[in-house]
Parts: sequence; structure tokens; C-alpha cells
Amino acid sequence: MRTAATLLVEFFGVPRARAGRNELELPTGTVGEILTRIEAMCPGLKGLRQADGRLAPHYLLSLDGRAFLTDLNQSLSAGDRVLLLSADAGG
Repeated sequence: MRTAATLLVEFFGVPRARAGRNELELPTGTVGEILTRIEAMCPGLKGLRQADGRLAPHYLLSLDGRAFLTDLNQSLSAGDRVLLLSADAGG
């Protein structure tokens, strides 16, 4: 059950296989902080970020399935749903 100060990260495709789970509940924070937490909690996703901290080009992050996240400093709010998927997941 989600608490008031958390968001949900859902994994699809290759990220789901590498994470070994479907989703992960995390405290709110910036996109960069969320990426750091994902890597710490899902060792199979090491390499999720490039050396400069940005998301690796073969992954995409979407906010509630409406917009792609690219700004590492963008704050995410309680109740947000972040989707992590492979950049080649489309058809």
C-alpha cells in the first residue's frame, strides 16, 4: 500500500526483467534522486545512468504515461507514477 509521501515506479520490458520486479514504491524527490534509488534497490539496473548522471539512452522515463522526463532536477510529487521502459519498446 502506498503512503502519502511516495511515488510508484513501474518497470516495463527489459527494465522489468533486469529489476526482477514489476514496480517499486519510493519516497518523492527529483528525477536524479529517483534514478539513484532505483539503481540502489535494483542491482540489475546498474548502468541505468550515464557518467554525467543522465538516464542512459536505451531507457526512457515517463511521468504518468503523459510526458517524458529528461530534467534531472525536476521534482516528482506524491502519487506520481513513473514508467521506466526500453527506448526501443515502441513498434
